[in-house]
Amino acid sequence: MSQVRVRIRPDTYVDSVRLMSASRAMESTPSVERAFALMGTPANVAVLRGEGFADPDLDPARANDLVLAVRAGTAEAAEAALDAGADELAEGAATAPSPRLRPRTLEQAAGVLPGANLALVSVPGGFAALEAHKALSAGMHVLLFSDNVDLGVEVELKRRASGLGLLVMGPGAGTAMLGGTGLGFANAVPPGPIGIVAAAGTGAQEVMTLIARWGSGVAQVIGIGGRDLSEAVGGSMATLALRALHADPQVQVILVVSKPPSPAVAARLVEQLGAKPAVVALLGLEGSLEVPERVRVARTLQEAATLAIEAVGLPRPRPSPGMREQVAAAADRLPASRTAVRGLFSGGTLCYESMVVVSGLLGPVHSNTPLRSGWGLPAPQGAHICLDLGEEEFTRGKPHPMIDPAARTELIREQARDPSTAAIVLDVVLGFGAHDDPASVLAPACEEVAASADGPVVIAYVLGTDRDPQGFRAQSDRLERAGCLLAPTSARSALMAAAIASRRPELAETEP
Repeated sequence: MSQVRVRIRPDTYVDSVRLMSASRAMESTPSVERAFALMGTPANVAVLRGEGFADPDLDPARANDLVLAVRAGTAEAAEAALDAGADELAEGAATAPSPRLRPRTLEQAAGVLPGANLALVSVPGGFAALEAHKALSAGMHVLLFSDNVDLGVEVELKRRASGLGLLVMGPGAGTAMLGGTGLGFANAVPPGPIGIVAAAGTGAQEVMTLIARWGSGVAQVIGIGGRDLSEAVGGSMATLALRALHADPQVQVILVVSKPPSPAVAARLVEQLGAKPAVVALLGLEGSLEVPERVRVARTLQEAATLAIEAVGLPRPRPSPGMREQVAAAADRLPASRTAVRGLFSGGTLCYESMVVVSGLLGPVHSNTPLRSGWGLPAPQGAHICLDLGEEEFTRGKPHPMIDPAARTELIREQARDPSTAAIVLDVVLGFGAHDDPASVLAPACEEVAASADGPVVIAYVLGTDRDPQGFRAQSDRLERAGCLLAPTSARSALMAAAIASRRPELAETEP
């Protein structure tokens, strides 16, 4: 019978990366069935109870407490795993900066760094507004990494910030690059003439890395949060961001990335684009948007990056010809029963874009973040499915899949076992904050699928540059050796999957 053990360390905050390392250390201990290292928030405690950790020791756990929980074959194995997790955390703490250099409040941090003009806030959503207001009162812009912030709170924060002439980037703003410094999940790209305003985190990462790989560079990336262009928020931070980019002499071309905004906000946005050439990427836009002659409208991230490249005077990129032949060869070996696209995404915007592309060619795509009513989960047998694995139902009590790609390995195997799966689409997001070698974690599962005579095709898209710590080429080569088909852009990966599932290889080279 399995043994359950729990240890709680009161008032011990540990960041998600170190929690992930502790979880791995415990899981790698012999006879361990499940292991968790997390903070004792009510949601995380509920996750543990749902996993069968009903140990009374969970009762005193509070949000600021560290919780280590293990289920193993024996009591000795469970205790050994807890020791391994504790040792891993101790080793990480030994290499951390001195506590004297780690302020515990925003006020203390401002005292350590006088003149700071930006605060990055990453606390549970219920506490985020208070810290953001403190930063605004101190005259700082705010990158609000926290999610689960109420819409009304966001409106209030941004109304105040707008009056102060300060940016509140977020909530849920995972990516920015200001003054050449990446914040959150950002990529290493060269400086250049393109300024980006993004209401989509991995959307910003996709266009900035494509721009870099195609020969140009980026001046600034201002993330404004996914709800900024909604009717309720009214685009208040988009207005400030566009004003900043117009005032920046480095910026020659402006690129805006978003899902479709409200019509009224879209009309105001177009009026604010000013005299500089601009590209507006509105993923999933239905119908037309009237824009001035200097403004181009894109419907995919690849098209947006392409138009921005052309706007700065560089030749139009032609990513990776020959896709048709590769796709045809892959589709020819599939059994007739395999006709479904299955996307397993770490990037929410990349998932959304894939659903837009695939549904336009093959019909409904079901998802935990559906495009339309009736396209949710559970899906009918044999349906096309795209999962955003960064959503709360997949990350509760676990690191984000960009930080820890291991959770996708079993999903890859699960989808491969489904006899209707024709193509599995994976995004592999590189950059600061992401896992240091995601391809090495995903490759073994991909190799298993590729080794099956009648298994599906795995299509991998690597988002990144060779300047990123993981190395774009090294990651791509590892996945290619594992038997994956490599896509040159996220939109192209969706086209390749649709081409394979429908046995229409010509789709792989159409313009996304």
